[in-house]
Amino acid sequence: MALLFPLLTLLVLCSYGPVGSLGCDLPQNSVLLSRKIFDTLDQMKRISPLLCLRDRRDFQFPREIVNSSPFHKVQAMSVLHLTLQQISNLFHTVHSSAAWNMTLLNELHTGLHQQLKDVRTCLVPVMGEEDSVLATEDPTLNLKKYFQGIRLYLEEKKYSDCAWEIVRVEIMRAWSSIAKLHEKITSKDGDLASS
Repeated sequence: MALLFPLLTLLVLCSYGPVGSLGCDLPQNSVLLSRKIFDTLDQMKRISPLLCLRDRRDFQFPREIVNSSPFHKVQAMSVLHLTLQQISNLFHTVHSSAAWNMTLLNELHTGLHQQLKDVRTCLVPVMGEEDSVLATEDPTLNLKKYFQGIRLYLEEKKYSDCAWEIVRVEIMRAWSSIAKLHEKITSKDGDLASS
């Protein structure tokens, strides 16, 4: 449960962060949706991670996407968008359908899809203004490699229950790191550059 708190924090911050800094309006139910995703991920736990210690892997989350300074708004939104998209892709496969309770999996898909839709609403207007930022420093490249490593791990482990549990826990860790980025987005005097 302690690992899920940063996820909830991130999703709540996601609901507020872009509104002020990017000038877009997220729906009023974003906080409720964030809590629903949080609860769903918690409920998806099927086996104890302690039973899967031999399957642990360091996926090497690219912490520089959170720790770099200054960090541009468009980069922050791109990282959030890609993270949501990749998590959605991971949990939207034939193999994930076999691993998880379908009701919970459908709830997760619905929540992630709505969050993606909300983030895209904020991302699209800003991308046109700040394309040059991403052209010179694309923070999403290492994030894409990170998620590719997770997909290869699942394949290597033949999508076992333990592999999926390790990935579920890893996704929560990644979200806790991304929450730091959201703190920068919402901070008035943080390290987030305006362009």
